[in-house]
Amino acid sequence: MYGSFGQKGPQSGYSDVQRSTGAGKGFAWGRTRGYDEEAGTSLYPGLEGADAEMRWGFIRKVYGILTFQILLTLVTVGTVVAVPTLRDFIVNTPGLYLVLAISPIILIFPLACYSQSHPLNLVLLAVYTIALSLSVGVIASFTAAPIVFEALLLTFIVVASLTAYTFYAVRQGADFSYLGPILWVSVLVLIGWGFLQIFFPMGHVSRTIYAALGALVFSVYIVYDTENLIKRHSYDEYIWASVMLYIDVLNLFINLLSLLRETQDN
Repeated sequence: MYGSFGQKGPQSGYSDVQRSTGAGKGFAWGRTRGYDEEAGTSLYPGLEGADAEMRWGFIRKVYGILTFQILLTLVTVGTVVAVPTLRDFIVNTPGLYLVLAISPIILIFPLACYSQSHPLNLVLLAVYTIALSLSVGVIASFTAAPIVFEALLLTFIVVASLTAYTFYAVRQGADFSYLGPILWVSVLVLIGWGFLQIFFPMGHVSRTIYAALGALVFSVYIVYDTENLIKRHSYDEYIWASVMLYIDVLNLFINLLSLLRETQDN
């Protein structure tokens, strides 16, 4: 599943950030020792004045692009669900659904290479988003409408909560950079597990555990990629930053959808 909805891995092009020197306190996991909590008045300790204003502008730009991607996804998924003939055409046309499933993996490479080339980056972003959305639309069209709405609502709640938490924690001096290698290995395990089910189909319990672990991994990825947005992405990486968050949100939704579907089936 995860190979079909984007590649996740260690971020490149970021400056090193000092890691935590002790266990986290309170809500701020990995808080840097010696940080003065009363001094945290900007996005994160040490960012002030014009730099803070520029960073906020960059963040608003990324979330604007992410909002466009999500709206485009909702429209595309809604169209596939509302027009059964379109869904049937995608599913029954030999090789078409496979192309849609593989194309995001292929498109992620030119998108990464040309993420700073305007307007080509926007064209690639739109094509990438639509390709993913069509695949998700097919999945949603075979799921009962109440489950789809529940998954959408849960995704919104989780994303909003984790985003708010991350902004708060980073402002208090938290450092989540240590999560990168852990998450990368976790995704590889999920991909391998998903590949094995092609030859050894999983039962109900295994599918439920798989979906729950997938939802957990991409929930943590939202925290990790949000911190990268706040602290590490350069101002030219607005497309790449939005793509990373989009992949997180989409995979979270897919896994929550699978989890709810398995729960209902049980």
